Amino acid sequence: MSGGAAMAAPRILTPEWRAPRSVRAAFTLRDGGVSAAPFDSLNLGARVGDSPAAVAENRRRVREGLNLPAEPAWLEQVHGTRVADLDAPEEHGGAGADAVVTRRAGRVCAVQVADCMPVLFAARDGSAVGVAHAGWRGLAAGVLEATVATLAAAPGELIAWLGPAISARHFEVGSEVRQAFLERDPAASGAFTPNDRGRWQCDLGALARLRLAALGVAEVSGGSCCTYADPVRFFSFRRDGRCGRMAALIWLD
Repeated sequence: MSGGAAMAAPRILTPEWRAPRSVRAAFTLRDGGVSAAPFDSLNLGARVGDSPAAVAENRRRVREGLNLPAEPAWLEQVHGTRVADLDAPEEHGGAGADAVVTRRAGRVCAVQVADCMPVLFAARDGSAVGVAHAGWRGLAAGVLEATVATLAAAPGELIAWLGPAISARHFEVGSEVRQAFLERDPAASGAFTPNDRGRWQCDLGALARLRLAALGVAEVSGGSCCTYADPVRFFSFRRDGRCGRMAALIWLD
């Protein structure tokens, strides 16, 4: 554990969106924890090779610093489309899930990221919230569609916020990634720019907005922060390889 960082409080980004007052949300930054390099310092990921004791302490600090009503539902993410419904009696945890929803106060939804895009959802009337882990695989497979379906609210009554993620400038992909999106929606071609290496620069935010618009989720904000370009505030797997994980959290008061 790093001594200097141990005394700092966790820092967060607060989403700027028109969510009702009963909706609380936050995105953690990388400082204010106790993890040593390369996970320094507020790593919340338990499966990246960090000390379990450091991760536990970091998670405790987040819970205390945000005054969370409960321990977040930490998912075991697999870049898929399964949605954990915290209100379902048959829900047995977040194994193999990449999104999570609730309609009850006191239950904290969370996803972990380090370049993939977290997408927060809230019903305008404060009746439901959720968050999805949307890297390119999850986006292509339909994780946003699955999350909206599980929220069971009219898409026009939902608002969404796109959290920090790798930007198109730094996210190079192969033609197979582009094709995976074009097979479903030819308009997705606008989210890919060819580069001089015969590959493509991929705009996750543009892809997410396309999918949300197709669903009928019209009010979408955020999406301006690049994790790769800002090593002071954000972890980035593409930039650093071994690194920590940040979290996007949402709950109802």
